[in-house]
Amino acid sequence: MKVSIVIPVYNESSTIGKILDHVKAVDLQKEIIVVDDCSTDGTREWLKNLTDPEVKVLFHEVNRGKGAALRTGFSFAGGDVTIVQDADLEYDPQEIPVLLKPIADGKADAVFGSRFLSGPHRVLLFWHYVGNKVLTTFSNMMTNLNLTDMETCYKAVKTDILKQLRLKSDRFGFEPEITAKLAKRGCRIYEVPISYSGRDYSEGKKISWRDGLAAVVHIIRYRFFD
Repeated sequence: MKVSIVIPVYNESSTIGKILDHVKAVDLQKEIIVVDDCSTDGTREWLKNLTDPEVKVLFHEVNRGKGAALRTGFSFAGGDVTIVQDADLEYDPQEIPVLLKPIADGKADAVFGSRFLSGPHRVLLFWHYVGNKVLTTFSNMMTNLNLTDMETCYKAVKTDILKQLRLKSDRFGFEPEITAKLAKRGCRIYEVPISYSGRDYSEGKKISWRDGLAAVVHIIRYRFFD
């Protein structure tokens, strides 16, 4: 089973080299697709100078958001399964095989890595935790799923299904959108526990309360109007 690992990147100069090393170290048949979303902190220049046959690098000429970067990456995915990997070191690539197992076993079409099941995690940002729980609960009400972590970065999806979803969200609305569209298709979704090494805003965290409010709108939109 070949895996396409898509890494959206925006202003991650301090971590991009490390995350690529970690992803390359995962013992899988894989392709690595990096999409730079018009970084301004030196990440873009670093990637332009990268000469690594294991990594395909794509560039946006204007900043369009995480969802748009993922759509660009997905369009080049050629693996049997595609997985999202953030570039900020919050998620450990060594756990990717754990996400792939339910798909490899023929049990799942998509697998979400949950930060709230039993994996170790950094203790940080109580209100982010509450926000995640509220959004996941509201999403579950709209999709009739029983996820514990809808907002997780780690989502592995069979590539043939992923390319049929017609995703539209440009920013962090990608998370509720893909969840709703997988649910509408009746896809078999599994959750597995993962570890999580969160960071705070001084360390470069980008998602804000505005994205949380937008997520509520996206949950409603993709349940009833899309």
